[in-house]
Amino acid sequence: MNKSLKKNLFLAACVLPALILFAVFIIYPTVKVFISSLYQDSGLGNVSQFVGLDNFKAMFQDDVFYIALKNTGFLMVVSGAPTILLALFFAAMLTSGKVKESNFYRVVFFFPSILSFVVIAILWSFIYHPTMGIINPVLHLFGMADLDIPVLGNRNTVMWAIAVTMIWQAAGYYMVMYIAGIDGISKEIYEAADIDGATGIQSFWTITIPLLWDILKTTIIFAINGVITNSFTIVRVMTDGGPDRDSEVLLTYMYKHAMNASFGYAMAIAVFVFAISIILSIISNKVTGGETA
Repeated sequence: MNKSLKKNLFLAACVLPALILFAVFIIYPTVKVFISSLYQDSGLGNVSQFVGLDNFKAMFQDDVFYIALKNTGFLMVVSGAPTILLALFFAAMLTSGKVKESNFYRVVFFFPSILSFVVIAILWSFIYHPTMGIINPVLHLFGMADLDIPVLGNRNTVMWAIAVTMIWQAAGYYMVMYIAGIDGISKEIYEAADIDGATGIQSFWTITIPLLWDILKTTIIFAINGVITNSFTIVRVMTDGGPDRDSEVLLTYMYKHAMNASFGYAMAIAVFVFAISIILSIISNKVTGGETA
């Protein structure tokens, strides 16, 4: 047996377990979801009936589905974009050398990211609670008692409350990525900019952002998909889609159909979520410049 063959066999032995795990836990479930979406399936072991695209037709005629879609899109914009901007701001401030005890603030800002989503949802549910929470007492303290409303029970405020919760949870996670990227930029570049008379803001826009662009593109895609997946736990615990379905998101709606023996319909929603995740990721990559040289 020659050395080349031995090397190839060794590489195959190293890669094969990972490929098997990927096929079993990623490829097979994904294919199974696509197949299940074409059946009228209760998910309880009963005989399935092939219905083709009927589940998708029913989905696009479902008013609650459009509410869930609108709320998911709302969170992508109102939660996703501010999360990225806030994380970038924190990273810039904490690497500027002008903030004392910056390591302490790094830990404080990152701390929410290590908490369970369930814990975060319960914590903010108490914060928003109309009698035990801190928001309404503060409003009373500043003479704004007329704004005293059940935040999670009002259709005009519930999605904003959920968005704030998701921003608080995720900002520190992306901040750490940006700090790592900024720390990797040579200090000599900033020193040269200082000698040329550039201000801190000018250095940020002309040096930090361009050299951090690859990381920014990655985190934007992470944020889009993170909002879709993480909104399930937050909404499920905080409101369960209420009041009157006004905070329903795509994954909570999918979950409820799956638990109510409408498994085929739930899988159709899952296929839709998968498709929009891929499409939005591709669009984000194109808009932000695609691959760099």
